[in-house]
Amino acid sequence: MSTLTALPTLERPSKMDADPLDASRSLDDAQEENRRWVLGLRASDERVMESFFRALHPALVRYAERFVHVDLANDIVQESFVKIWGAREQLDPERSLKAFAYRTVRNLALNRVRDRTRRGELLELHPPETSSPPTADASTLQSELEERMSAWIGELPDRQREALTLSRMSGMSHQEVAEAMGLSARTVNNHLVRALRSLRARVEAYDPSLLST
Repeated sequence: MSTLTALPTLERPSKMDADPLDASRSLDDAQEENRRWVLGLRASDERVMESFFRALHPALVRYAERFVHVDLANDIVQESFVKIWGAREQLDPERSLKAFAYRTVRNLALNRVRDRTRRGELLELHPPETSSPPTADASTLQSELEERMSAWIGELPDRQREALTLSRMSGMSHQEVAEAMGLSARTVNNHLVRALRSLRARVEAYDPSLLST
């Protein structure tokens, strides 16, 4: 299966793909976990903070690397957790703590980018391309497609690229992505739809057979 076909279809979601009861349970579980995290932090429970840190730290570092050099990403994420801990008494159990964490990382990263732009140290936002030894097998063809996909994602408009990254990287809902990016859920969906249309067009031009089911 190609990288593209693994992306979600956003324009016409099927009502038959999943059991609504399972989806409801999953949402309920996520909401309950969010409440435990928020209420634990508001109670200054350091064990809850450690649990929250371990759950999100790797993904947040990868997200920060979209904006700043890898050496700075971990520092920004650490600073974000410090800020979240400092603001723990104002956290709302009905709001996504995950989205708040991503938004905090994003704001700190963009502030760092603005500070460094004058010195010419801005890192390109698209992910680095990887290389593999030249061979003629299917693995090499898949690797080549993944490299091209990485480059195509990097060429998307900033908002489309960021929305796609958040959605695919952490499985965040449109509402959580919207909160992280400071946009409406409808706008996030529009960015994702346009991003996927663009990527599908690039893949079709590269090799139409990859889109066959």
